[in-house]
Amino acid sequence: MTDRLSADLASGALHDHLAEIAEEAAAVILPYWRTGGEVFSKADDSPVTLADREAEALILSRLAALYPEVQAVAEEQSEAEGKPESAAERFWLIDPLDGTKGFVQGKESFTVNIALIEGDRPTVGVVSAPATSVTWRTAPGGGAQMRRYGDAWRSIQVRDRPDEGFALLSHSVTDEEAVRLAARHGCTQWQGTDSSLKFCLIAEGRFDAYPRTGPTSEWDTAAGQAVLEAAGGRVLNAEGQPLSYGKPGFLNGPFVAMGG
Repeated sequence: MTDRLSADLASGALHDHLAEIAEEAAAVILPYWRTGGEVFSKADDSPVTLADREAEALILSRLAALYPEVQAVAEEQSEAEGKPESAAERFWLIDPLDGTKGFVQGKESFTVNIALIEGDRPTVGVVSAPATSVTWRTAPGGGAQMRRYGDAWRSIQVRDRPDEGFALLSHSVTDEEAVRLAARHGCTQWQGTDSSLKFCLIAEGRFDAYPRTGPTSEWDTAAGQAVLEAAGGRVLNAEGQPLSYGKPGFLNGPFVAMGG
């Protein structure tokens, strides 16, 4: 443990710091949006831009200045230097720009994600959406909150499952698979959406489930899971257990995120 991290966690200052850092990263990203900037390919052929790299550099710098003893596992750093062989008891999971494909296409649903993992659980998280100037976070003392940049925080919570639930799904699934996945989780309607925004929209009480069958990295889900669980939701793996972190390769299997 680090004394400053423990103190800031107890006082709520940590939550404020992470929200400020995420919104600073959003300010780094926005000038690159819809400008036709250069797109590079990573080893897995997924895209990366200067916005990803510069936002991550800012986040890592800010966190290192505040909490130098806490391990950080970040997407672009892991791509460049390799993933850590193991995770510390407390560590950061960072995705500086989740939804890069949509970002490159000019869509709005891309996010900045920072989560604190303690043991194998995401206990503090912040997700910021630069295009819409909205941030969601776990709240000091419990619960979840959201705000438009510069506004006051307001509490959010999941809704009870309606008779006709509404699912959010990755754009990568076919219509046939989407109908099947939505129905499996009690939803008669569905909508495709990019990035960790799906967790936050369920946390707000606007949607009900997000089933995922394809692989994801832990930094894709940690911050969103922290927010959703704080709002009263759940994120369960294929065995029906809470999605955990620090797994080999920092990779997730299938999961479902749910509201009430």
